[in-house]
This record gives sequence, structure tokens and C-alpha cells, in this order.
Amino acid sequence: MSLTTTIENTDTAQLEKILASAAAAADILRGQDRATRAKYLNAVADGLDAAGDTLVPIAQQETNLPEGRLRGELKRTTFQLRLFAEVIQDGAYLDARIDHADADWPMGAPRPDLRRTHIPLGPVAVFAASNFPFAFSVAGGDTASALAGGNPVIVKAHSGHLELSRETARVVTESLAAAGAPEGTFGIVYGTASGSALVSDSRVQAVGFTGSIPGGRALFNIASQRPDPIPFYGELGSNNPVFVTQAADKARGAEIAQEFVGSFTMGSGQFCTKPGTIFVPEGSEFLAALENVELPDVGALLNERIREGYIDSIKDLQAANGVEKLLAGAEPYGEIPSPILSLTTAEHILKNPESLLEECFGPAALVVEYDGEESLVELAKVFEGQLTASLQAEEGDELAALIDVLATKAGRVLWNQWPTGVSVTYAQQHGGPYPASTNSGSTSVGTAAIARFQRPVAFQGFPQQFLPDELRDEPGAPVSQRLVNGRA
Repeated sequence: MSLTTTIENTDTAQLEKILASAAAAADILRGQDRATRAKYLNAVADGLDAAGDTLVPIAQQETNLPEGRLRGELKRTTFQLRLFAEVIQDGAYLDARIDHADADWPMGAPRPDLRRTHIPLGPVAVFAASNFPFAFSVAGGDTASALAGGNPVIVKAHSGHLELSRETARVVTESLAAAGAPEGTFGIVYGTASGSALVSDSRVQAVGFTGSIPGGRALFNIASQRPDPIPFYGELGSNNPVFVTQAADKARGAEIAQEFVGSFTMGSGQFCTKPGTIFVPEGSEFLAALENVELPDVGALLNERIREGYIDSIKDLQAANGVEKLLAGAEPYGEIPSPILSLTTAEHILKNPESLLEECFGPAALVVEYDGEESLVELAKVFEGQLTASLQAEEGDELAALIDVLATKAGRVLWNQWPTGVSVTYAQQHGGPYPASTNSGSTSVGTAAIARFQRPVAFQGFPQQFLPDELRDEPGAPVSQRLVNGRA
């Protein structure tokens, strides 16, 4: 059931006011210290926690997601805000480097005094995602990391949860104001045209996006074709293949089958890290075990548009040459689609990878039988860029070549684990070669995400009093790790 509240699209005059405020706020934020910025992040986290009983019911009505899932996602959202607050006070993310002047520098000319750090980019446009209405939406990871980096944020609300977006934005705006943040630190716009206008506007200096390949690609093209091209950090699509070796299948094929079903149906198959394809040996224990596996009931998909797109994808897959239905619930094409598994062979994958390996957003997956592990490397090579690739294997398996290929294809490679569930940590990598993301050198989850919204700058020959604190020689400078003349 949807809320009946009508939210008007942002008009040109409103958009101009939001952009002008963000540009003014950028100048103020850039000069503030990290402790002040951390205070803003903690204030937003506290505000969202306090508003949970208001926000969660709205999210339930707009997204069909259950209360427990939404409360857990809200907790993740406020956790990552607080984690970024800790990280920026620590200061190591600045990658501060100090080269003192050296008249005897061996390159043949004296080395000047050089000091390198990172500064905010300026206003950042963030496009909210549909499938995580808290953690990847208005106050999600892109917003948290951009604010942590000292940048104003303008969110383009997702049409799938407009009322939640408005209420979340209200909490964020009020929390920032109460903490003393300058007006324009945060804004929100509505409507497709407003989103395109944001990416086109010269005051916007970077974009964070999570969504479809067509939508992301269109915005990426706008960002790259501007007179002043800007970085576009888009997370677009991923199939997240799983490779099961013969030894792993023999040792625990039934266990792998059960875990795989749990993973691809989690969240009704609407996770960007859902395993969409799994490769198993011919005559596998995995397939034998599926005969006794009962596919779980899943919830309604996020909205009707997503359900219709999912049904079309399943029907296209079932009609493809060499694909057959393996296992399905009672209503795979129903109003609440039951999970469905399809079956094909490695031979058909190699002949038609473009059609058979497309991402399918919903509770479906494709099982592929292979004949001989020597084919796994060739099969891995046909994939486009992925967020994840997983191995179900044994330590005695000969896998060096396969692992090498998977590392070139995916941002995160897993050993005997499942890709659903992306922990917010220091070492997390959530991104990968195109089309998993538009910038394979970045991550949208984890503390390294802040690097997307900063740029390096070096100061040469400056007096101490004009340098940022992390570049000064005073031993009390509040940064946990600096490279001084190449040494920490």
C-alpha cells in the first residue's frame, strides 16, 4: 500500500535556491575543523535514532519491506554516520605527507618543502536507491561519506519512497541546524528533471549514484560531457557469480545448496550482491540436494514497476535456448513472486553470455552445470565487472588461475561465504569494474568511501601558520598517521 501524500517535483527556482545555498555552505565547511564536522554527523545519527518510530512505519508502507529489516537498516545507517565521525577525527584518511626541504636530494636538484593533504570537493549530488530506503538513500552511505569529507550534499529522492525521503530529509536538516551547520549543508530535490539538472550544474562537484545501468549511464554521460567534467561514482549492476569446485560439492554439496537458496532469496532477491549465477559440476550433489529443498516464501517486491521488470526478465530467461526451469514456488509470476531457479549448461553460457548473465533483480537465480574444472577460468572471463565473485572450494583445489581472473572481474572475492550482506568496515570494498560501478578504484561502502569526495592538494614552501593542522610540524598536530619524509 502506498501513501497518498503528493510531493511536487522541485521547480527551477527551488533548485536554484538549493544550489546557491550549497555553494555558500561549501566555503564555510571547507574552513571548519574535523571535530566540528564529526559533531554534525553524530547529530544526524542521534536525530535519526530518535525518529525511528516515525520513519519505519512510513518505510513499511512505501517499500513493502518488513519492520525488522527496516529497523536493522536504520541501525546500520546511524552506525555508519558515527563511524565516519570517528574516522575524520582520527585524521589518517587525509593521507598527509610531509617532505622537508633537502638541499642534497639525489635527483640533482634541491627538494623543496612539500606538504600534501586532501580537501573537500564542494557540493555533492547523491541519488538515492530504491532497495535500501535508509542505508543507501537520503541519509545513507553516500551522504555520510560526502558530509564527512566536508562537502554539502543535495539528495535526489527516489520515487519509490518519496514520503520517507521527505521525512528523513526533515530530520537531517533539523539535526544539522541544531548542531550549528551552515544553511545549505543538506538539501533534497524531487523529480527526474531535477536530478539531471543537478549533474549538469557547475556548482555540483561530484555525484554518488546507486541504481540501474540505463539510468546511471545516462547521468554518467552528463557528468563526463560537462564543460568541466566531474567524478561520477555510480553503482549500477552485478550478477555476483559463485563457483563450486568438485571437491567442495563432494564434501558439502547439500549444505552449499541450502545456503545458496537462503542467499539468493534474502530480501526477496533485491540485494545488489544477490548471487545470480552458480556454477556446479555435472551430476553434482548440489543439484541432487535441491530436489529436497523447499524454496522459502518471500515478501512482495518493492513496487509494481520493479515486479513487472522482474517478471519480464524471468520470462526472457525461460525462453532462452538451453534454459529450463529447475525449481519454483507456487506463483513465480504472481503478485508476490515465488522464488525460481533455472538450469543451463556451461556450453550455453559461453555461446550467449550477454542474455544469460544479465542481472535479474528479484528472487531468481541460474544454476549452470560444467564439465571439468578447467572450464571455470574460461567461464569467469565472460563476465563483465562485478561487485562480488565467490568460491565454494577446498584448500587443496588448484585455483590460482581462477582466483586471478575473479580478482580482475570483481571488487570483492569471497571464500566459502555468501555475498549478501555488506559490512560497514574499514577494509570493505563495494564497487568493481564497469558496469558494477563507473569507477573501479572507489568503494561506496566502508570508511574508504570518503576518498571519493576529496581531492589532493600540495603546499610548497608555506609558513607553518598558513598550513592545515595535519601538515604542521608541531608534534601535537591532531592526526594519527602522517608520512614525514616517507616515514610514518
